[in-house]
Amino acid sequence: MEYSTAASFHHSEAQFKTYEDYLDSKVTPMEVFYLKNRELARKLVEHGHKGTVLSREEFEKKAAAQAAETAKSDTSYNRSQLITLASAGKELKDNFLKALAEREEANRSGKVTSVIFIRDHNTLGQEVSGYIDYAHRLKTKDFEPYFSGKKRLMPGRSDLCYYNWKMQVSTSNSSPNFEVIYDNPNGLLFKNKRDKKLLNVDPLCL
Repeated sequence: MEYSTAASFHHSEAQFKTYEDYLDSKVTPMEVFYLKNRELARKLVEHGHKGTVLSREEFEKKAAAQAAETAKSDTSYNRSQLITLASAGKELKDNFLKALAEREEANRSGKVTSVIFIRDHNTLGQEVSGYIDYAHRLKTKDFEPYFSGKKRLMPGRSDLCYYNWKMQVSTSNSSPNFEVIYDNPNGLLFKNKRDKKLLNVDPLCL
């Protein structure tokens, strides 16, 4: 019986803002017509003439408990929605890292998707270049070492495109955000899987 009452109340609390609204739900239009007084009809309900009902104190206590529970759930949800930025609190002097930091939140939240082109030398002194899906890399790698200057962001064979100039090795992979189109007569293209727009990475087309 206690479980049923509680379950019923939670449903009622979602419907009724005040105790009077709760009482009104148990009053019929016919009763108001014959009694000629809505307040009297409420009193009859409150005093149990139409079955067991919550007292005002019980209603308000349960309403307060439910409101506190809802507020707690909302707070927990909002906290879970907060995005932790690897660049937060970092004093960045490198322009490249600054550009990454400016776009980090938008890429993490899905507001935008960015493609990064890098041409650099790896730890073996070999020149490599490639295109990186920034949003995807943020989800799969810890960027704190990059923003702290402990590691350099470099393209790899699992990125959108990768080329090792010394070894003459090249790879291409579509990502969750982009489809690689490498057999297009206009050159290398990336097709955004969300809005279907094409990104031409030819510098003359940017």
